[in-house]
Amino acid sequence: MRIGIVCPYSFDVPGGVQNHVMDLAEALLGLGHEVSVLAPADEDSTLPPYVVSAGRAVPLPYNGSVARIAFGPVSTARVRRWITRGEFDVLHVHEPLTPSLSMLAVLCARGPVVATFHTAMTRSRVLSAAQGVLQIVLERITARIAVSALARKVQVEHMDGGAVEIPNGVAVAKFAGVEPLPGWPGECGPGSGGTLGFLGRFTEPRKGFPILRDAFVALAPQRPGLRLLVAGPGDADDLYGQFPAALRDRVSFLGMVSEADKPRMLRSAHLYVAPNTGGESFGMILTEALAAGTTVVASDLDAFRRVLDGGRAGRLYPNGDAVALRAALGELLDDPDERARLTACGDQVVANFDWPVVARRVVEVYAAAIEATDGRVIDQEWAELG
Repeated sequence: MRIGIVCPYSFDVPGGVQNHVMDLAEALLGLGHEVSVLAPADEDSTLPPYVVSAGRAVPLPYNGSVARIAFGPVSTARVRRWITRGEFDVLHVHEPLTPSLSMLAVLCARGPVVATFHTAMTRSRVLSAAQGVLQIVLERITARIAVSALARKVQVEHMDGGAVEIPNGVAVAKFAGVEPLPGWPGECGPGSGGTLGFLGRFTEPRKGFPILRDAFVALAPQRPGLRLLVAGPGDADDLYGQFPAALRDRVSFLGMVSEADKPRMLRSAHLYVAPNTGGESFGMILTEALAAGTTVVASDLDAFRRVLDGGRAGRLYPNGDAVALRAALGELLDDPDERARLTACGDQVVANFDWPVVARRVVEVYAAAIEATDGRVIDQEWAELG
């Protein structure tokens, strides 16, 4: 099968959608399909051989953050040429309601279009200003995929259509069996030691870092040698300033870690802690920690509960409750057998998220979309844009 995949966000900046697109493309290639990915990127960027640059992206305030996208006549012409040259059996666009390449690709498409919706956004100023175009985009999509139950709910309740729920994948082979960072995770015995891990923007309220901080501060005096390993964007002084002076030497900040180093960081903790308080439609970091073989402790958000199979593959605690988190951490650090049991269950659960498994489900949607269009060519009035 010849598959064209479109990413709306620049490959010059790492992000969840970009990583999803790359992992999916590589899984599809591994299954024997021909794949080409179109994405914004500087012309001199180092890209995988299957990625075609659609030119430099521009920053645009979007959905509460800044998205690096490509739009306009020049981008439209590049999208149209790529589609024509590719002669794809199916076109797979990601976040097609974002004003970028995916939207343009839908408008220029001549055959079956599959769209993946990653976020659970229902409103934005940009979308409100372009309702007419959005209706055309939605009508041209042959089949929809949602990466979570919440994203699917938005499709059903706000986008006048359903979607097949297929979760984000994780490249289990990249995480399994990796070595921890030098000197980690260290000793962990009853009443002493142990390493807690956190990856994310510790200054972002919904990531819940203060809850983990409070639990760590309460637990540390009872456990000599307890350490906290933090990775992600932010200033080191801002992080260390949140802890009592006597505990700061037991907190280590890695800053941003590369995708290559992420598995080692996750493997460097006895317990990976996800204290997020809301706004999560899936729980990608949980699947990555499970794949790395690290026991997971997470707030009982619905998205996290689904990933952890209701608590079978990781310990859940009441959202926002630092006291309950402290108790859960202490119990698990003192119980290696329970950690081993949860990790073994995690291995079983994460196997369902392995990219080859997920990619086969996506291919089934491709086949259904191709059958639904039956080779028909869609009207090309929008393909002449630009």
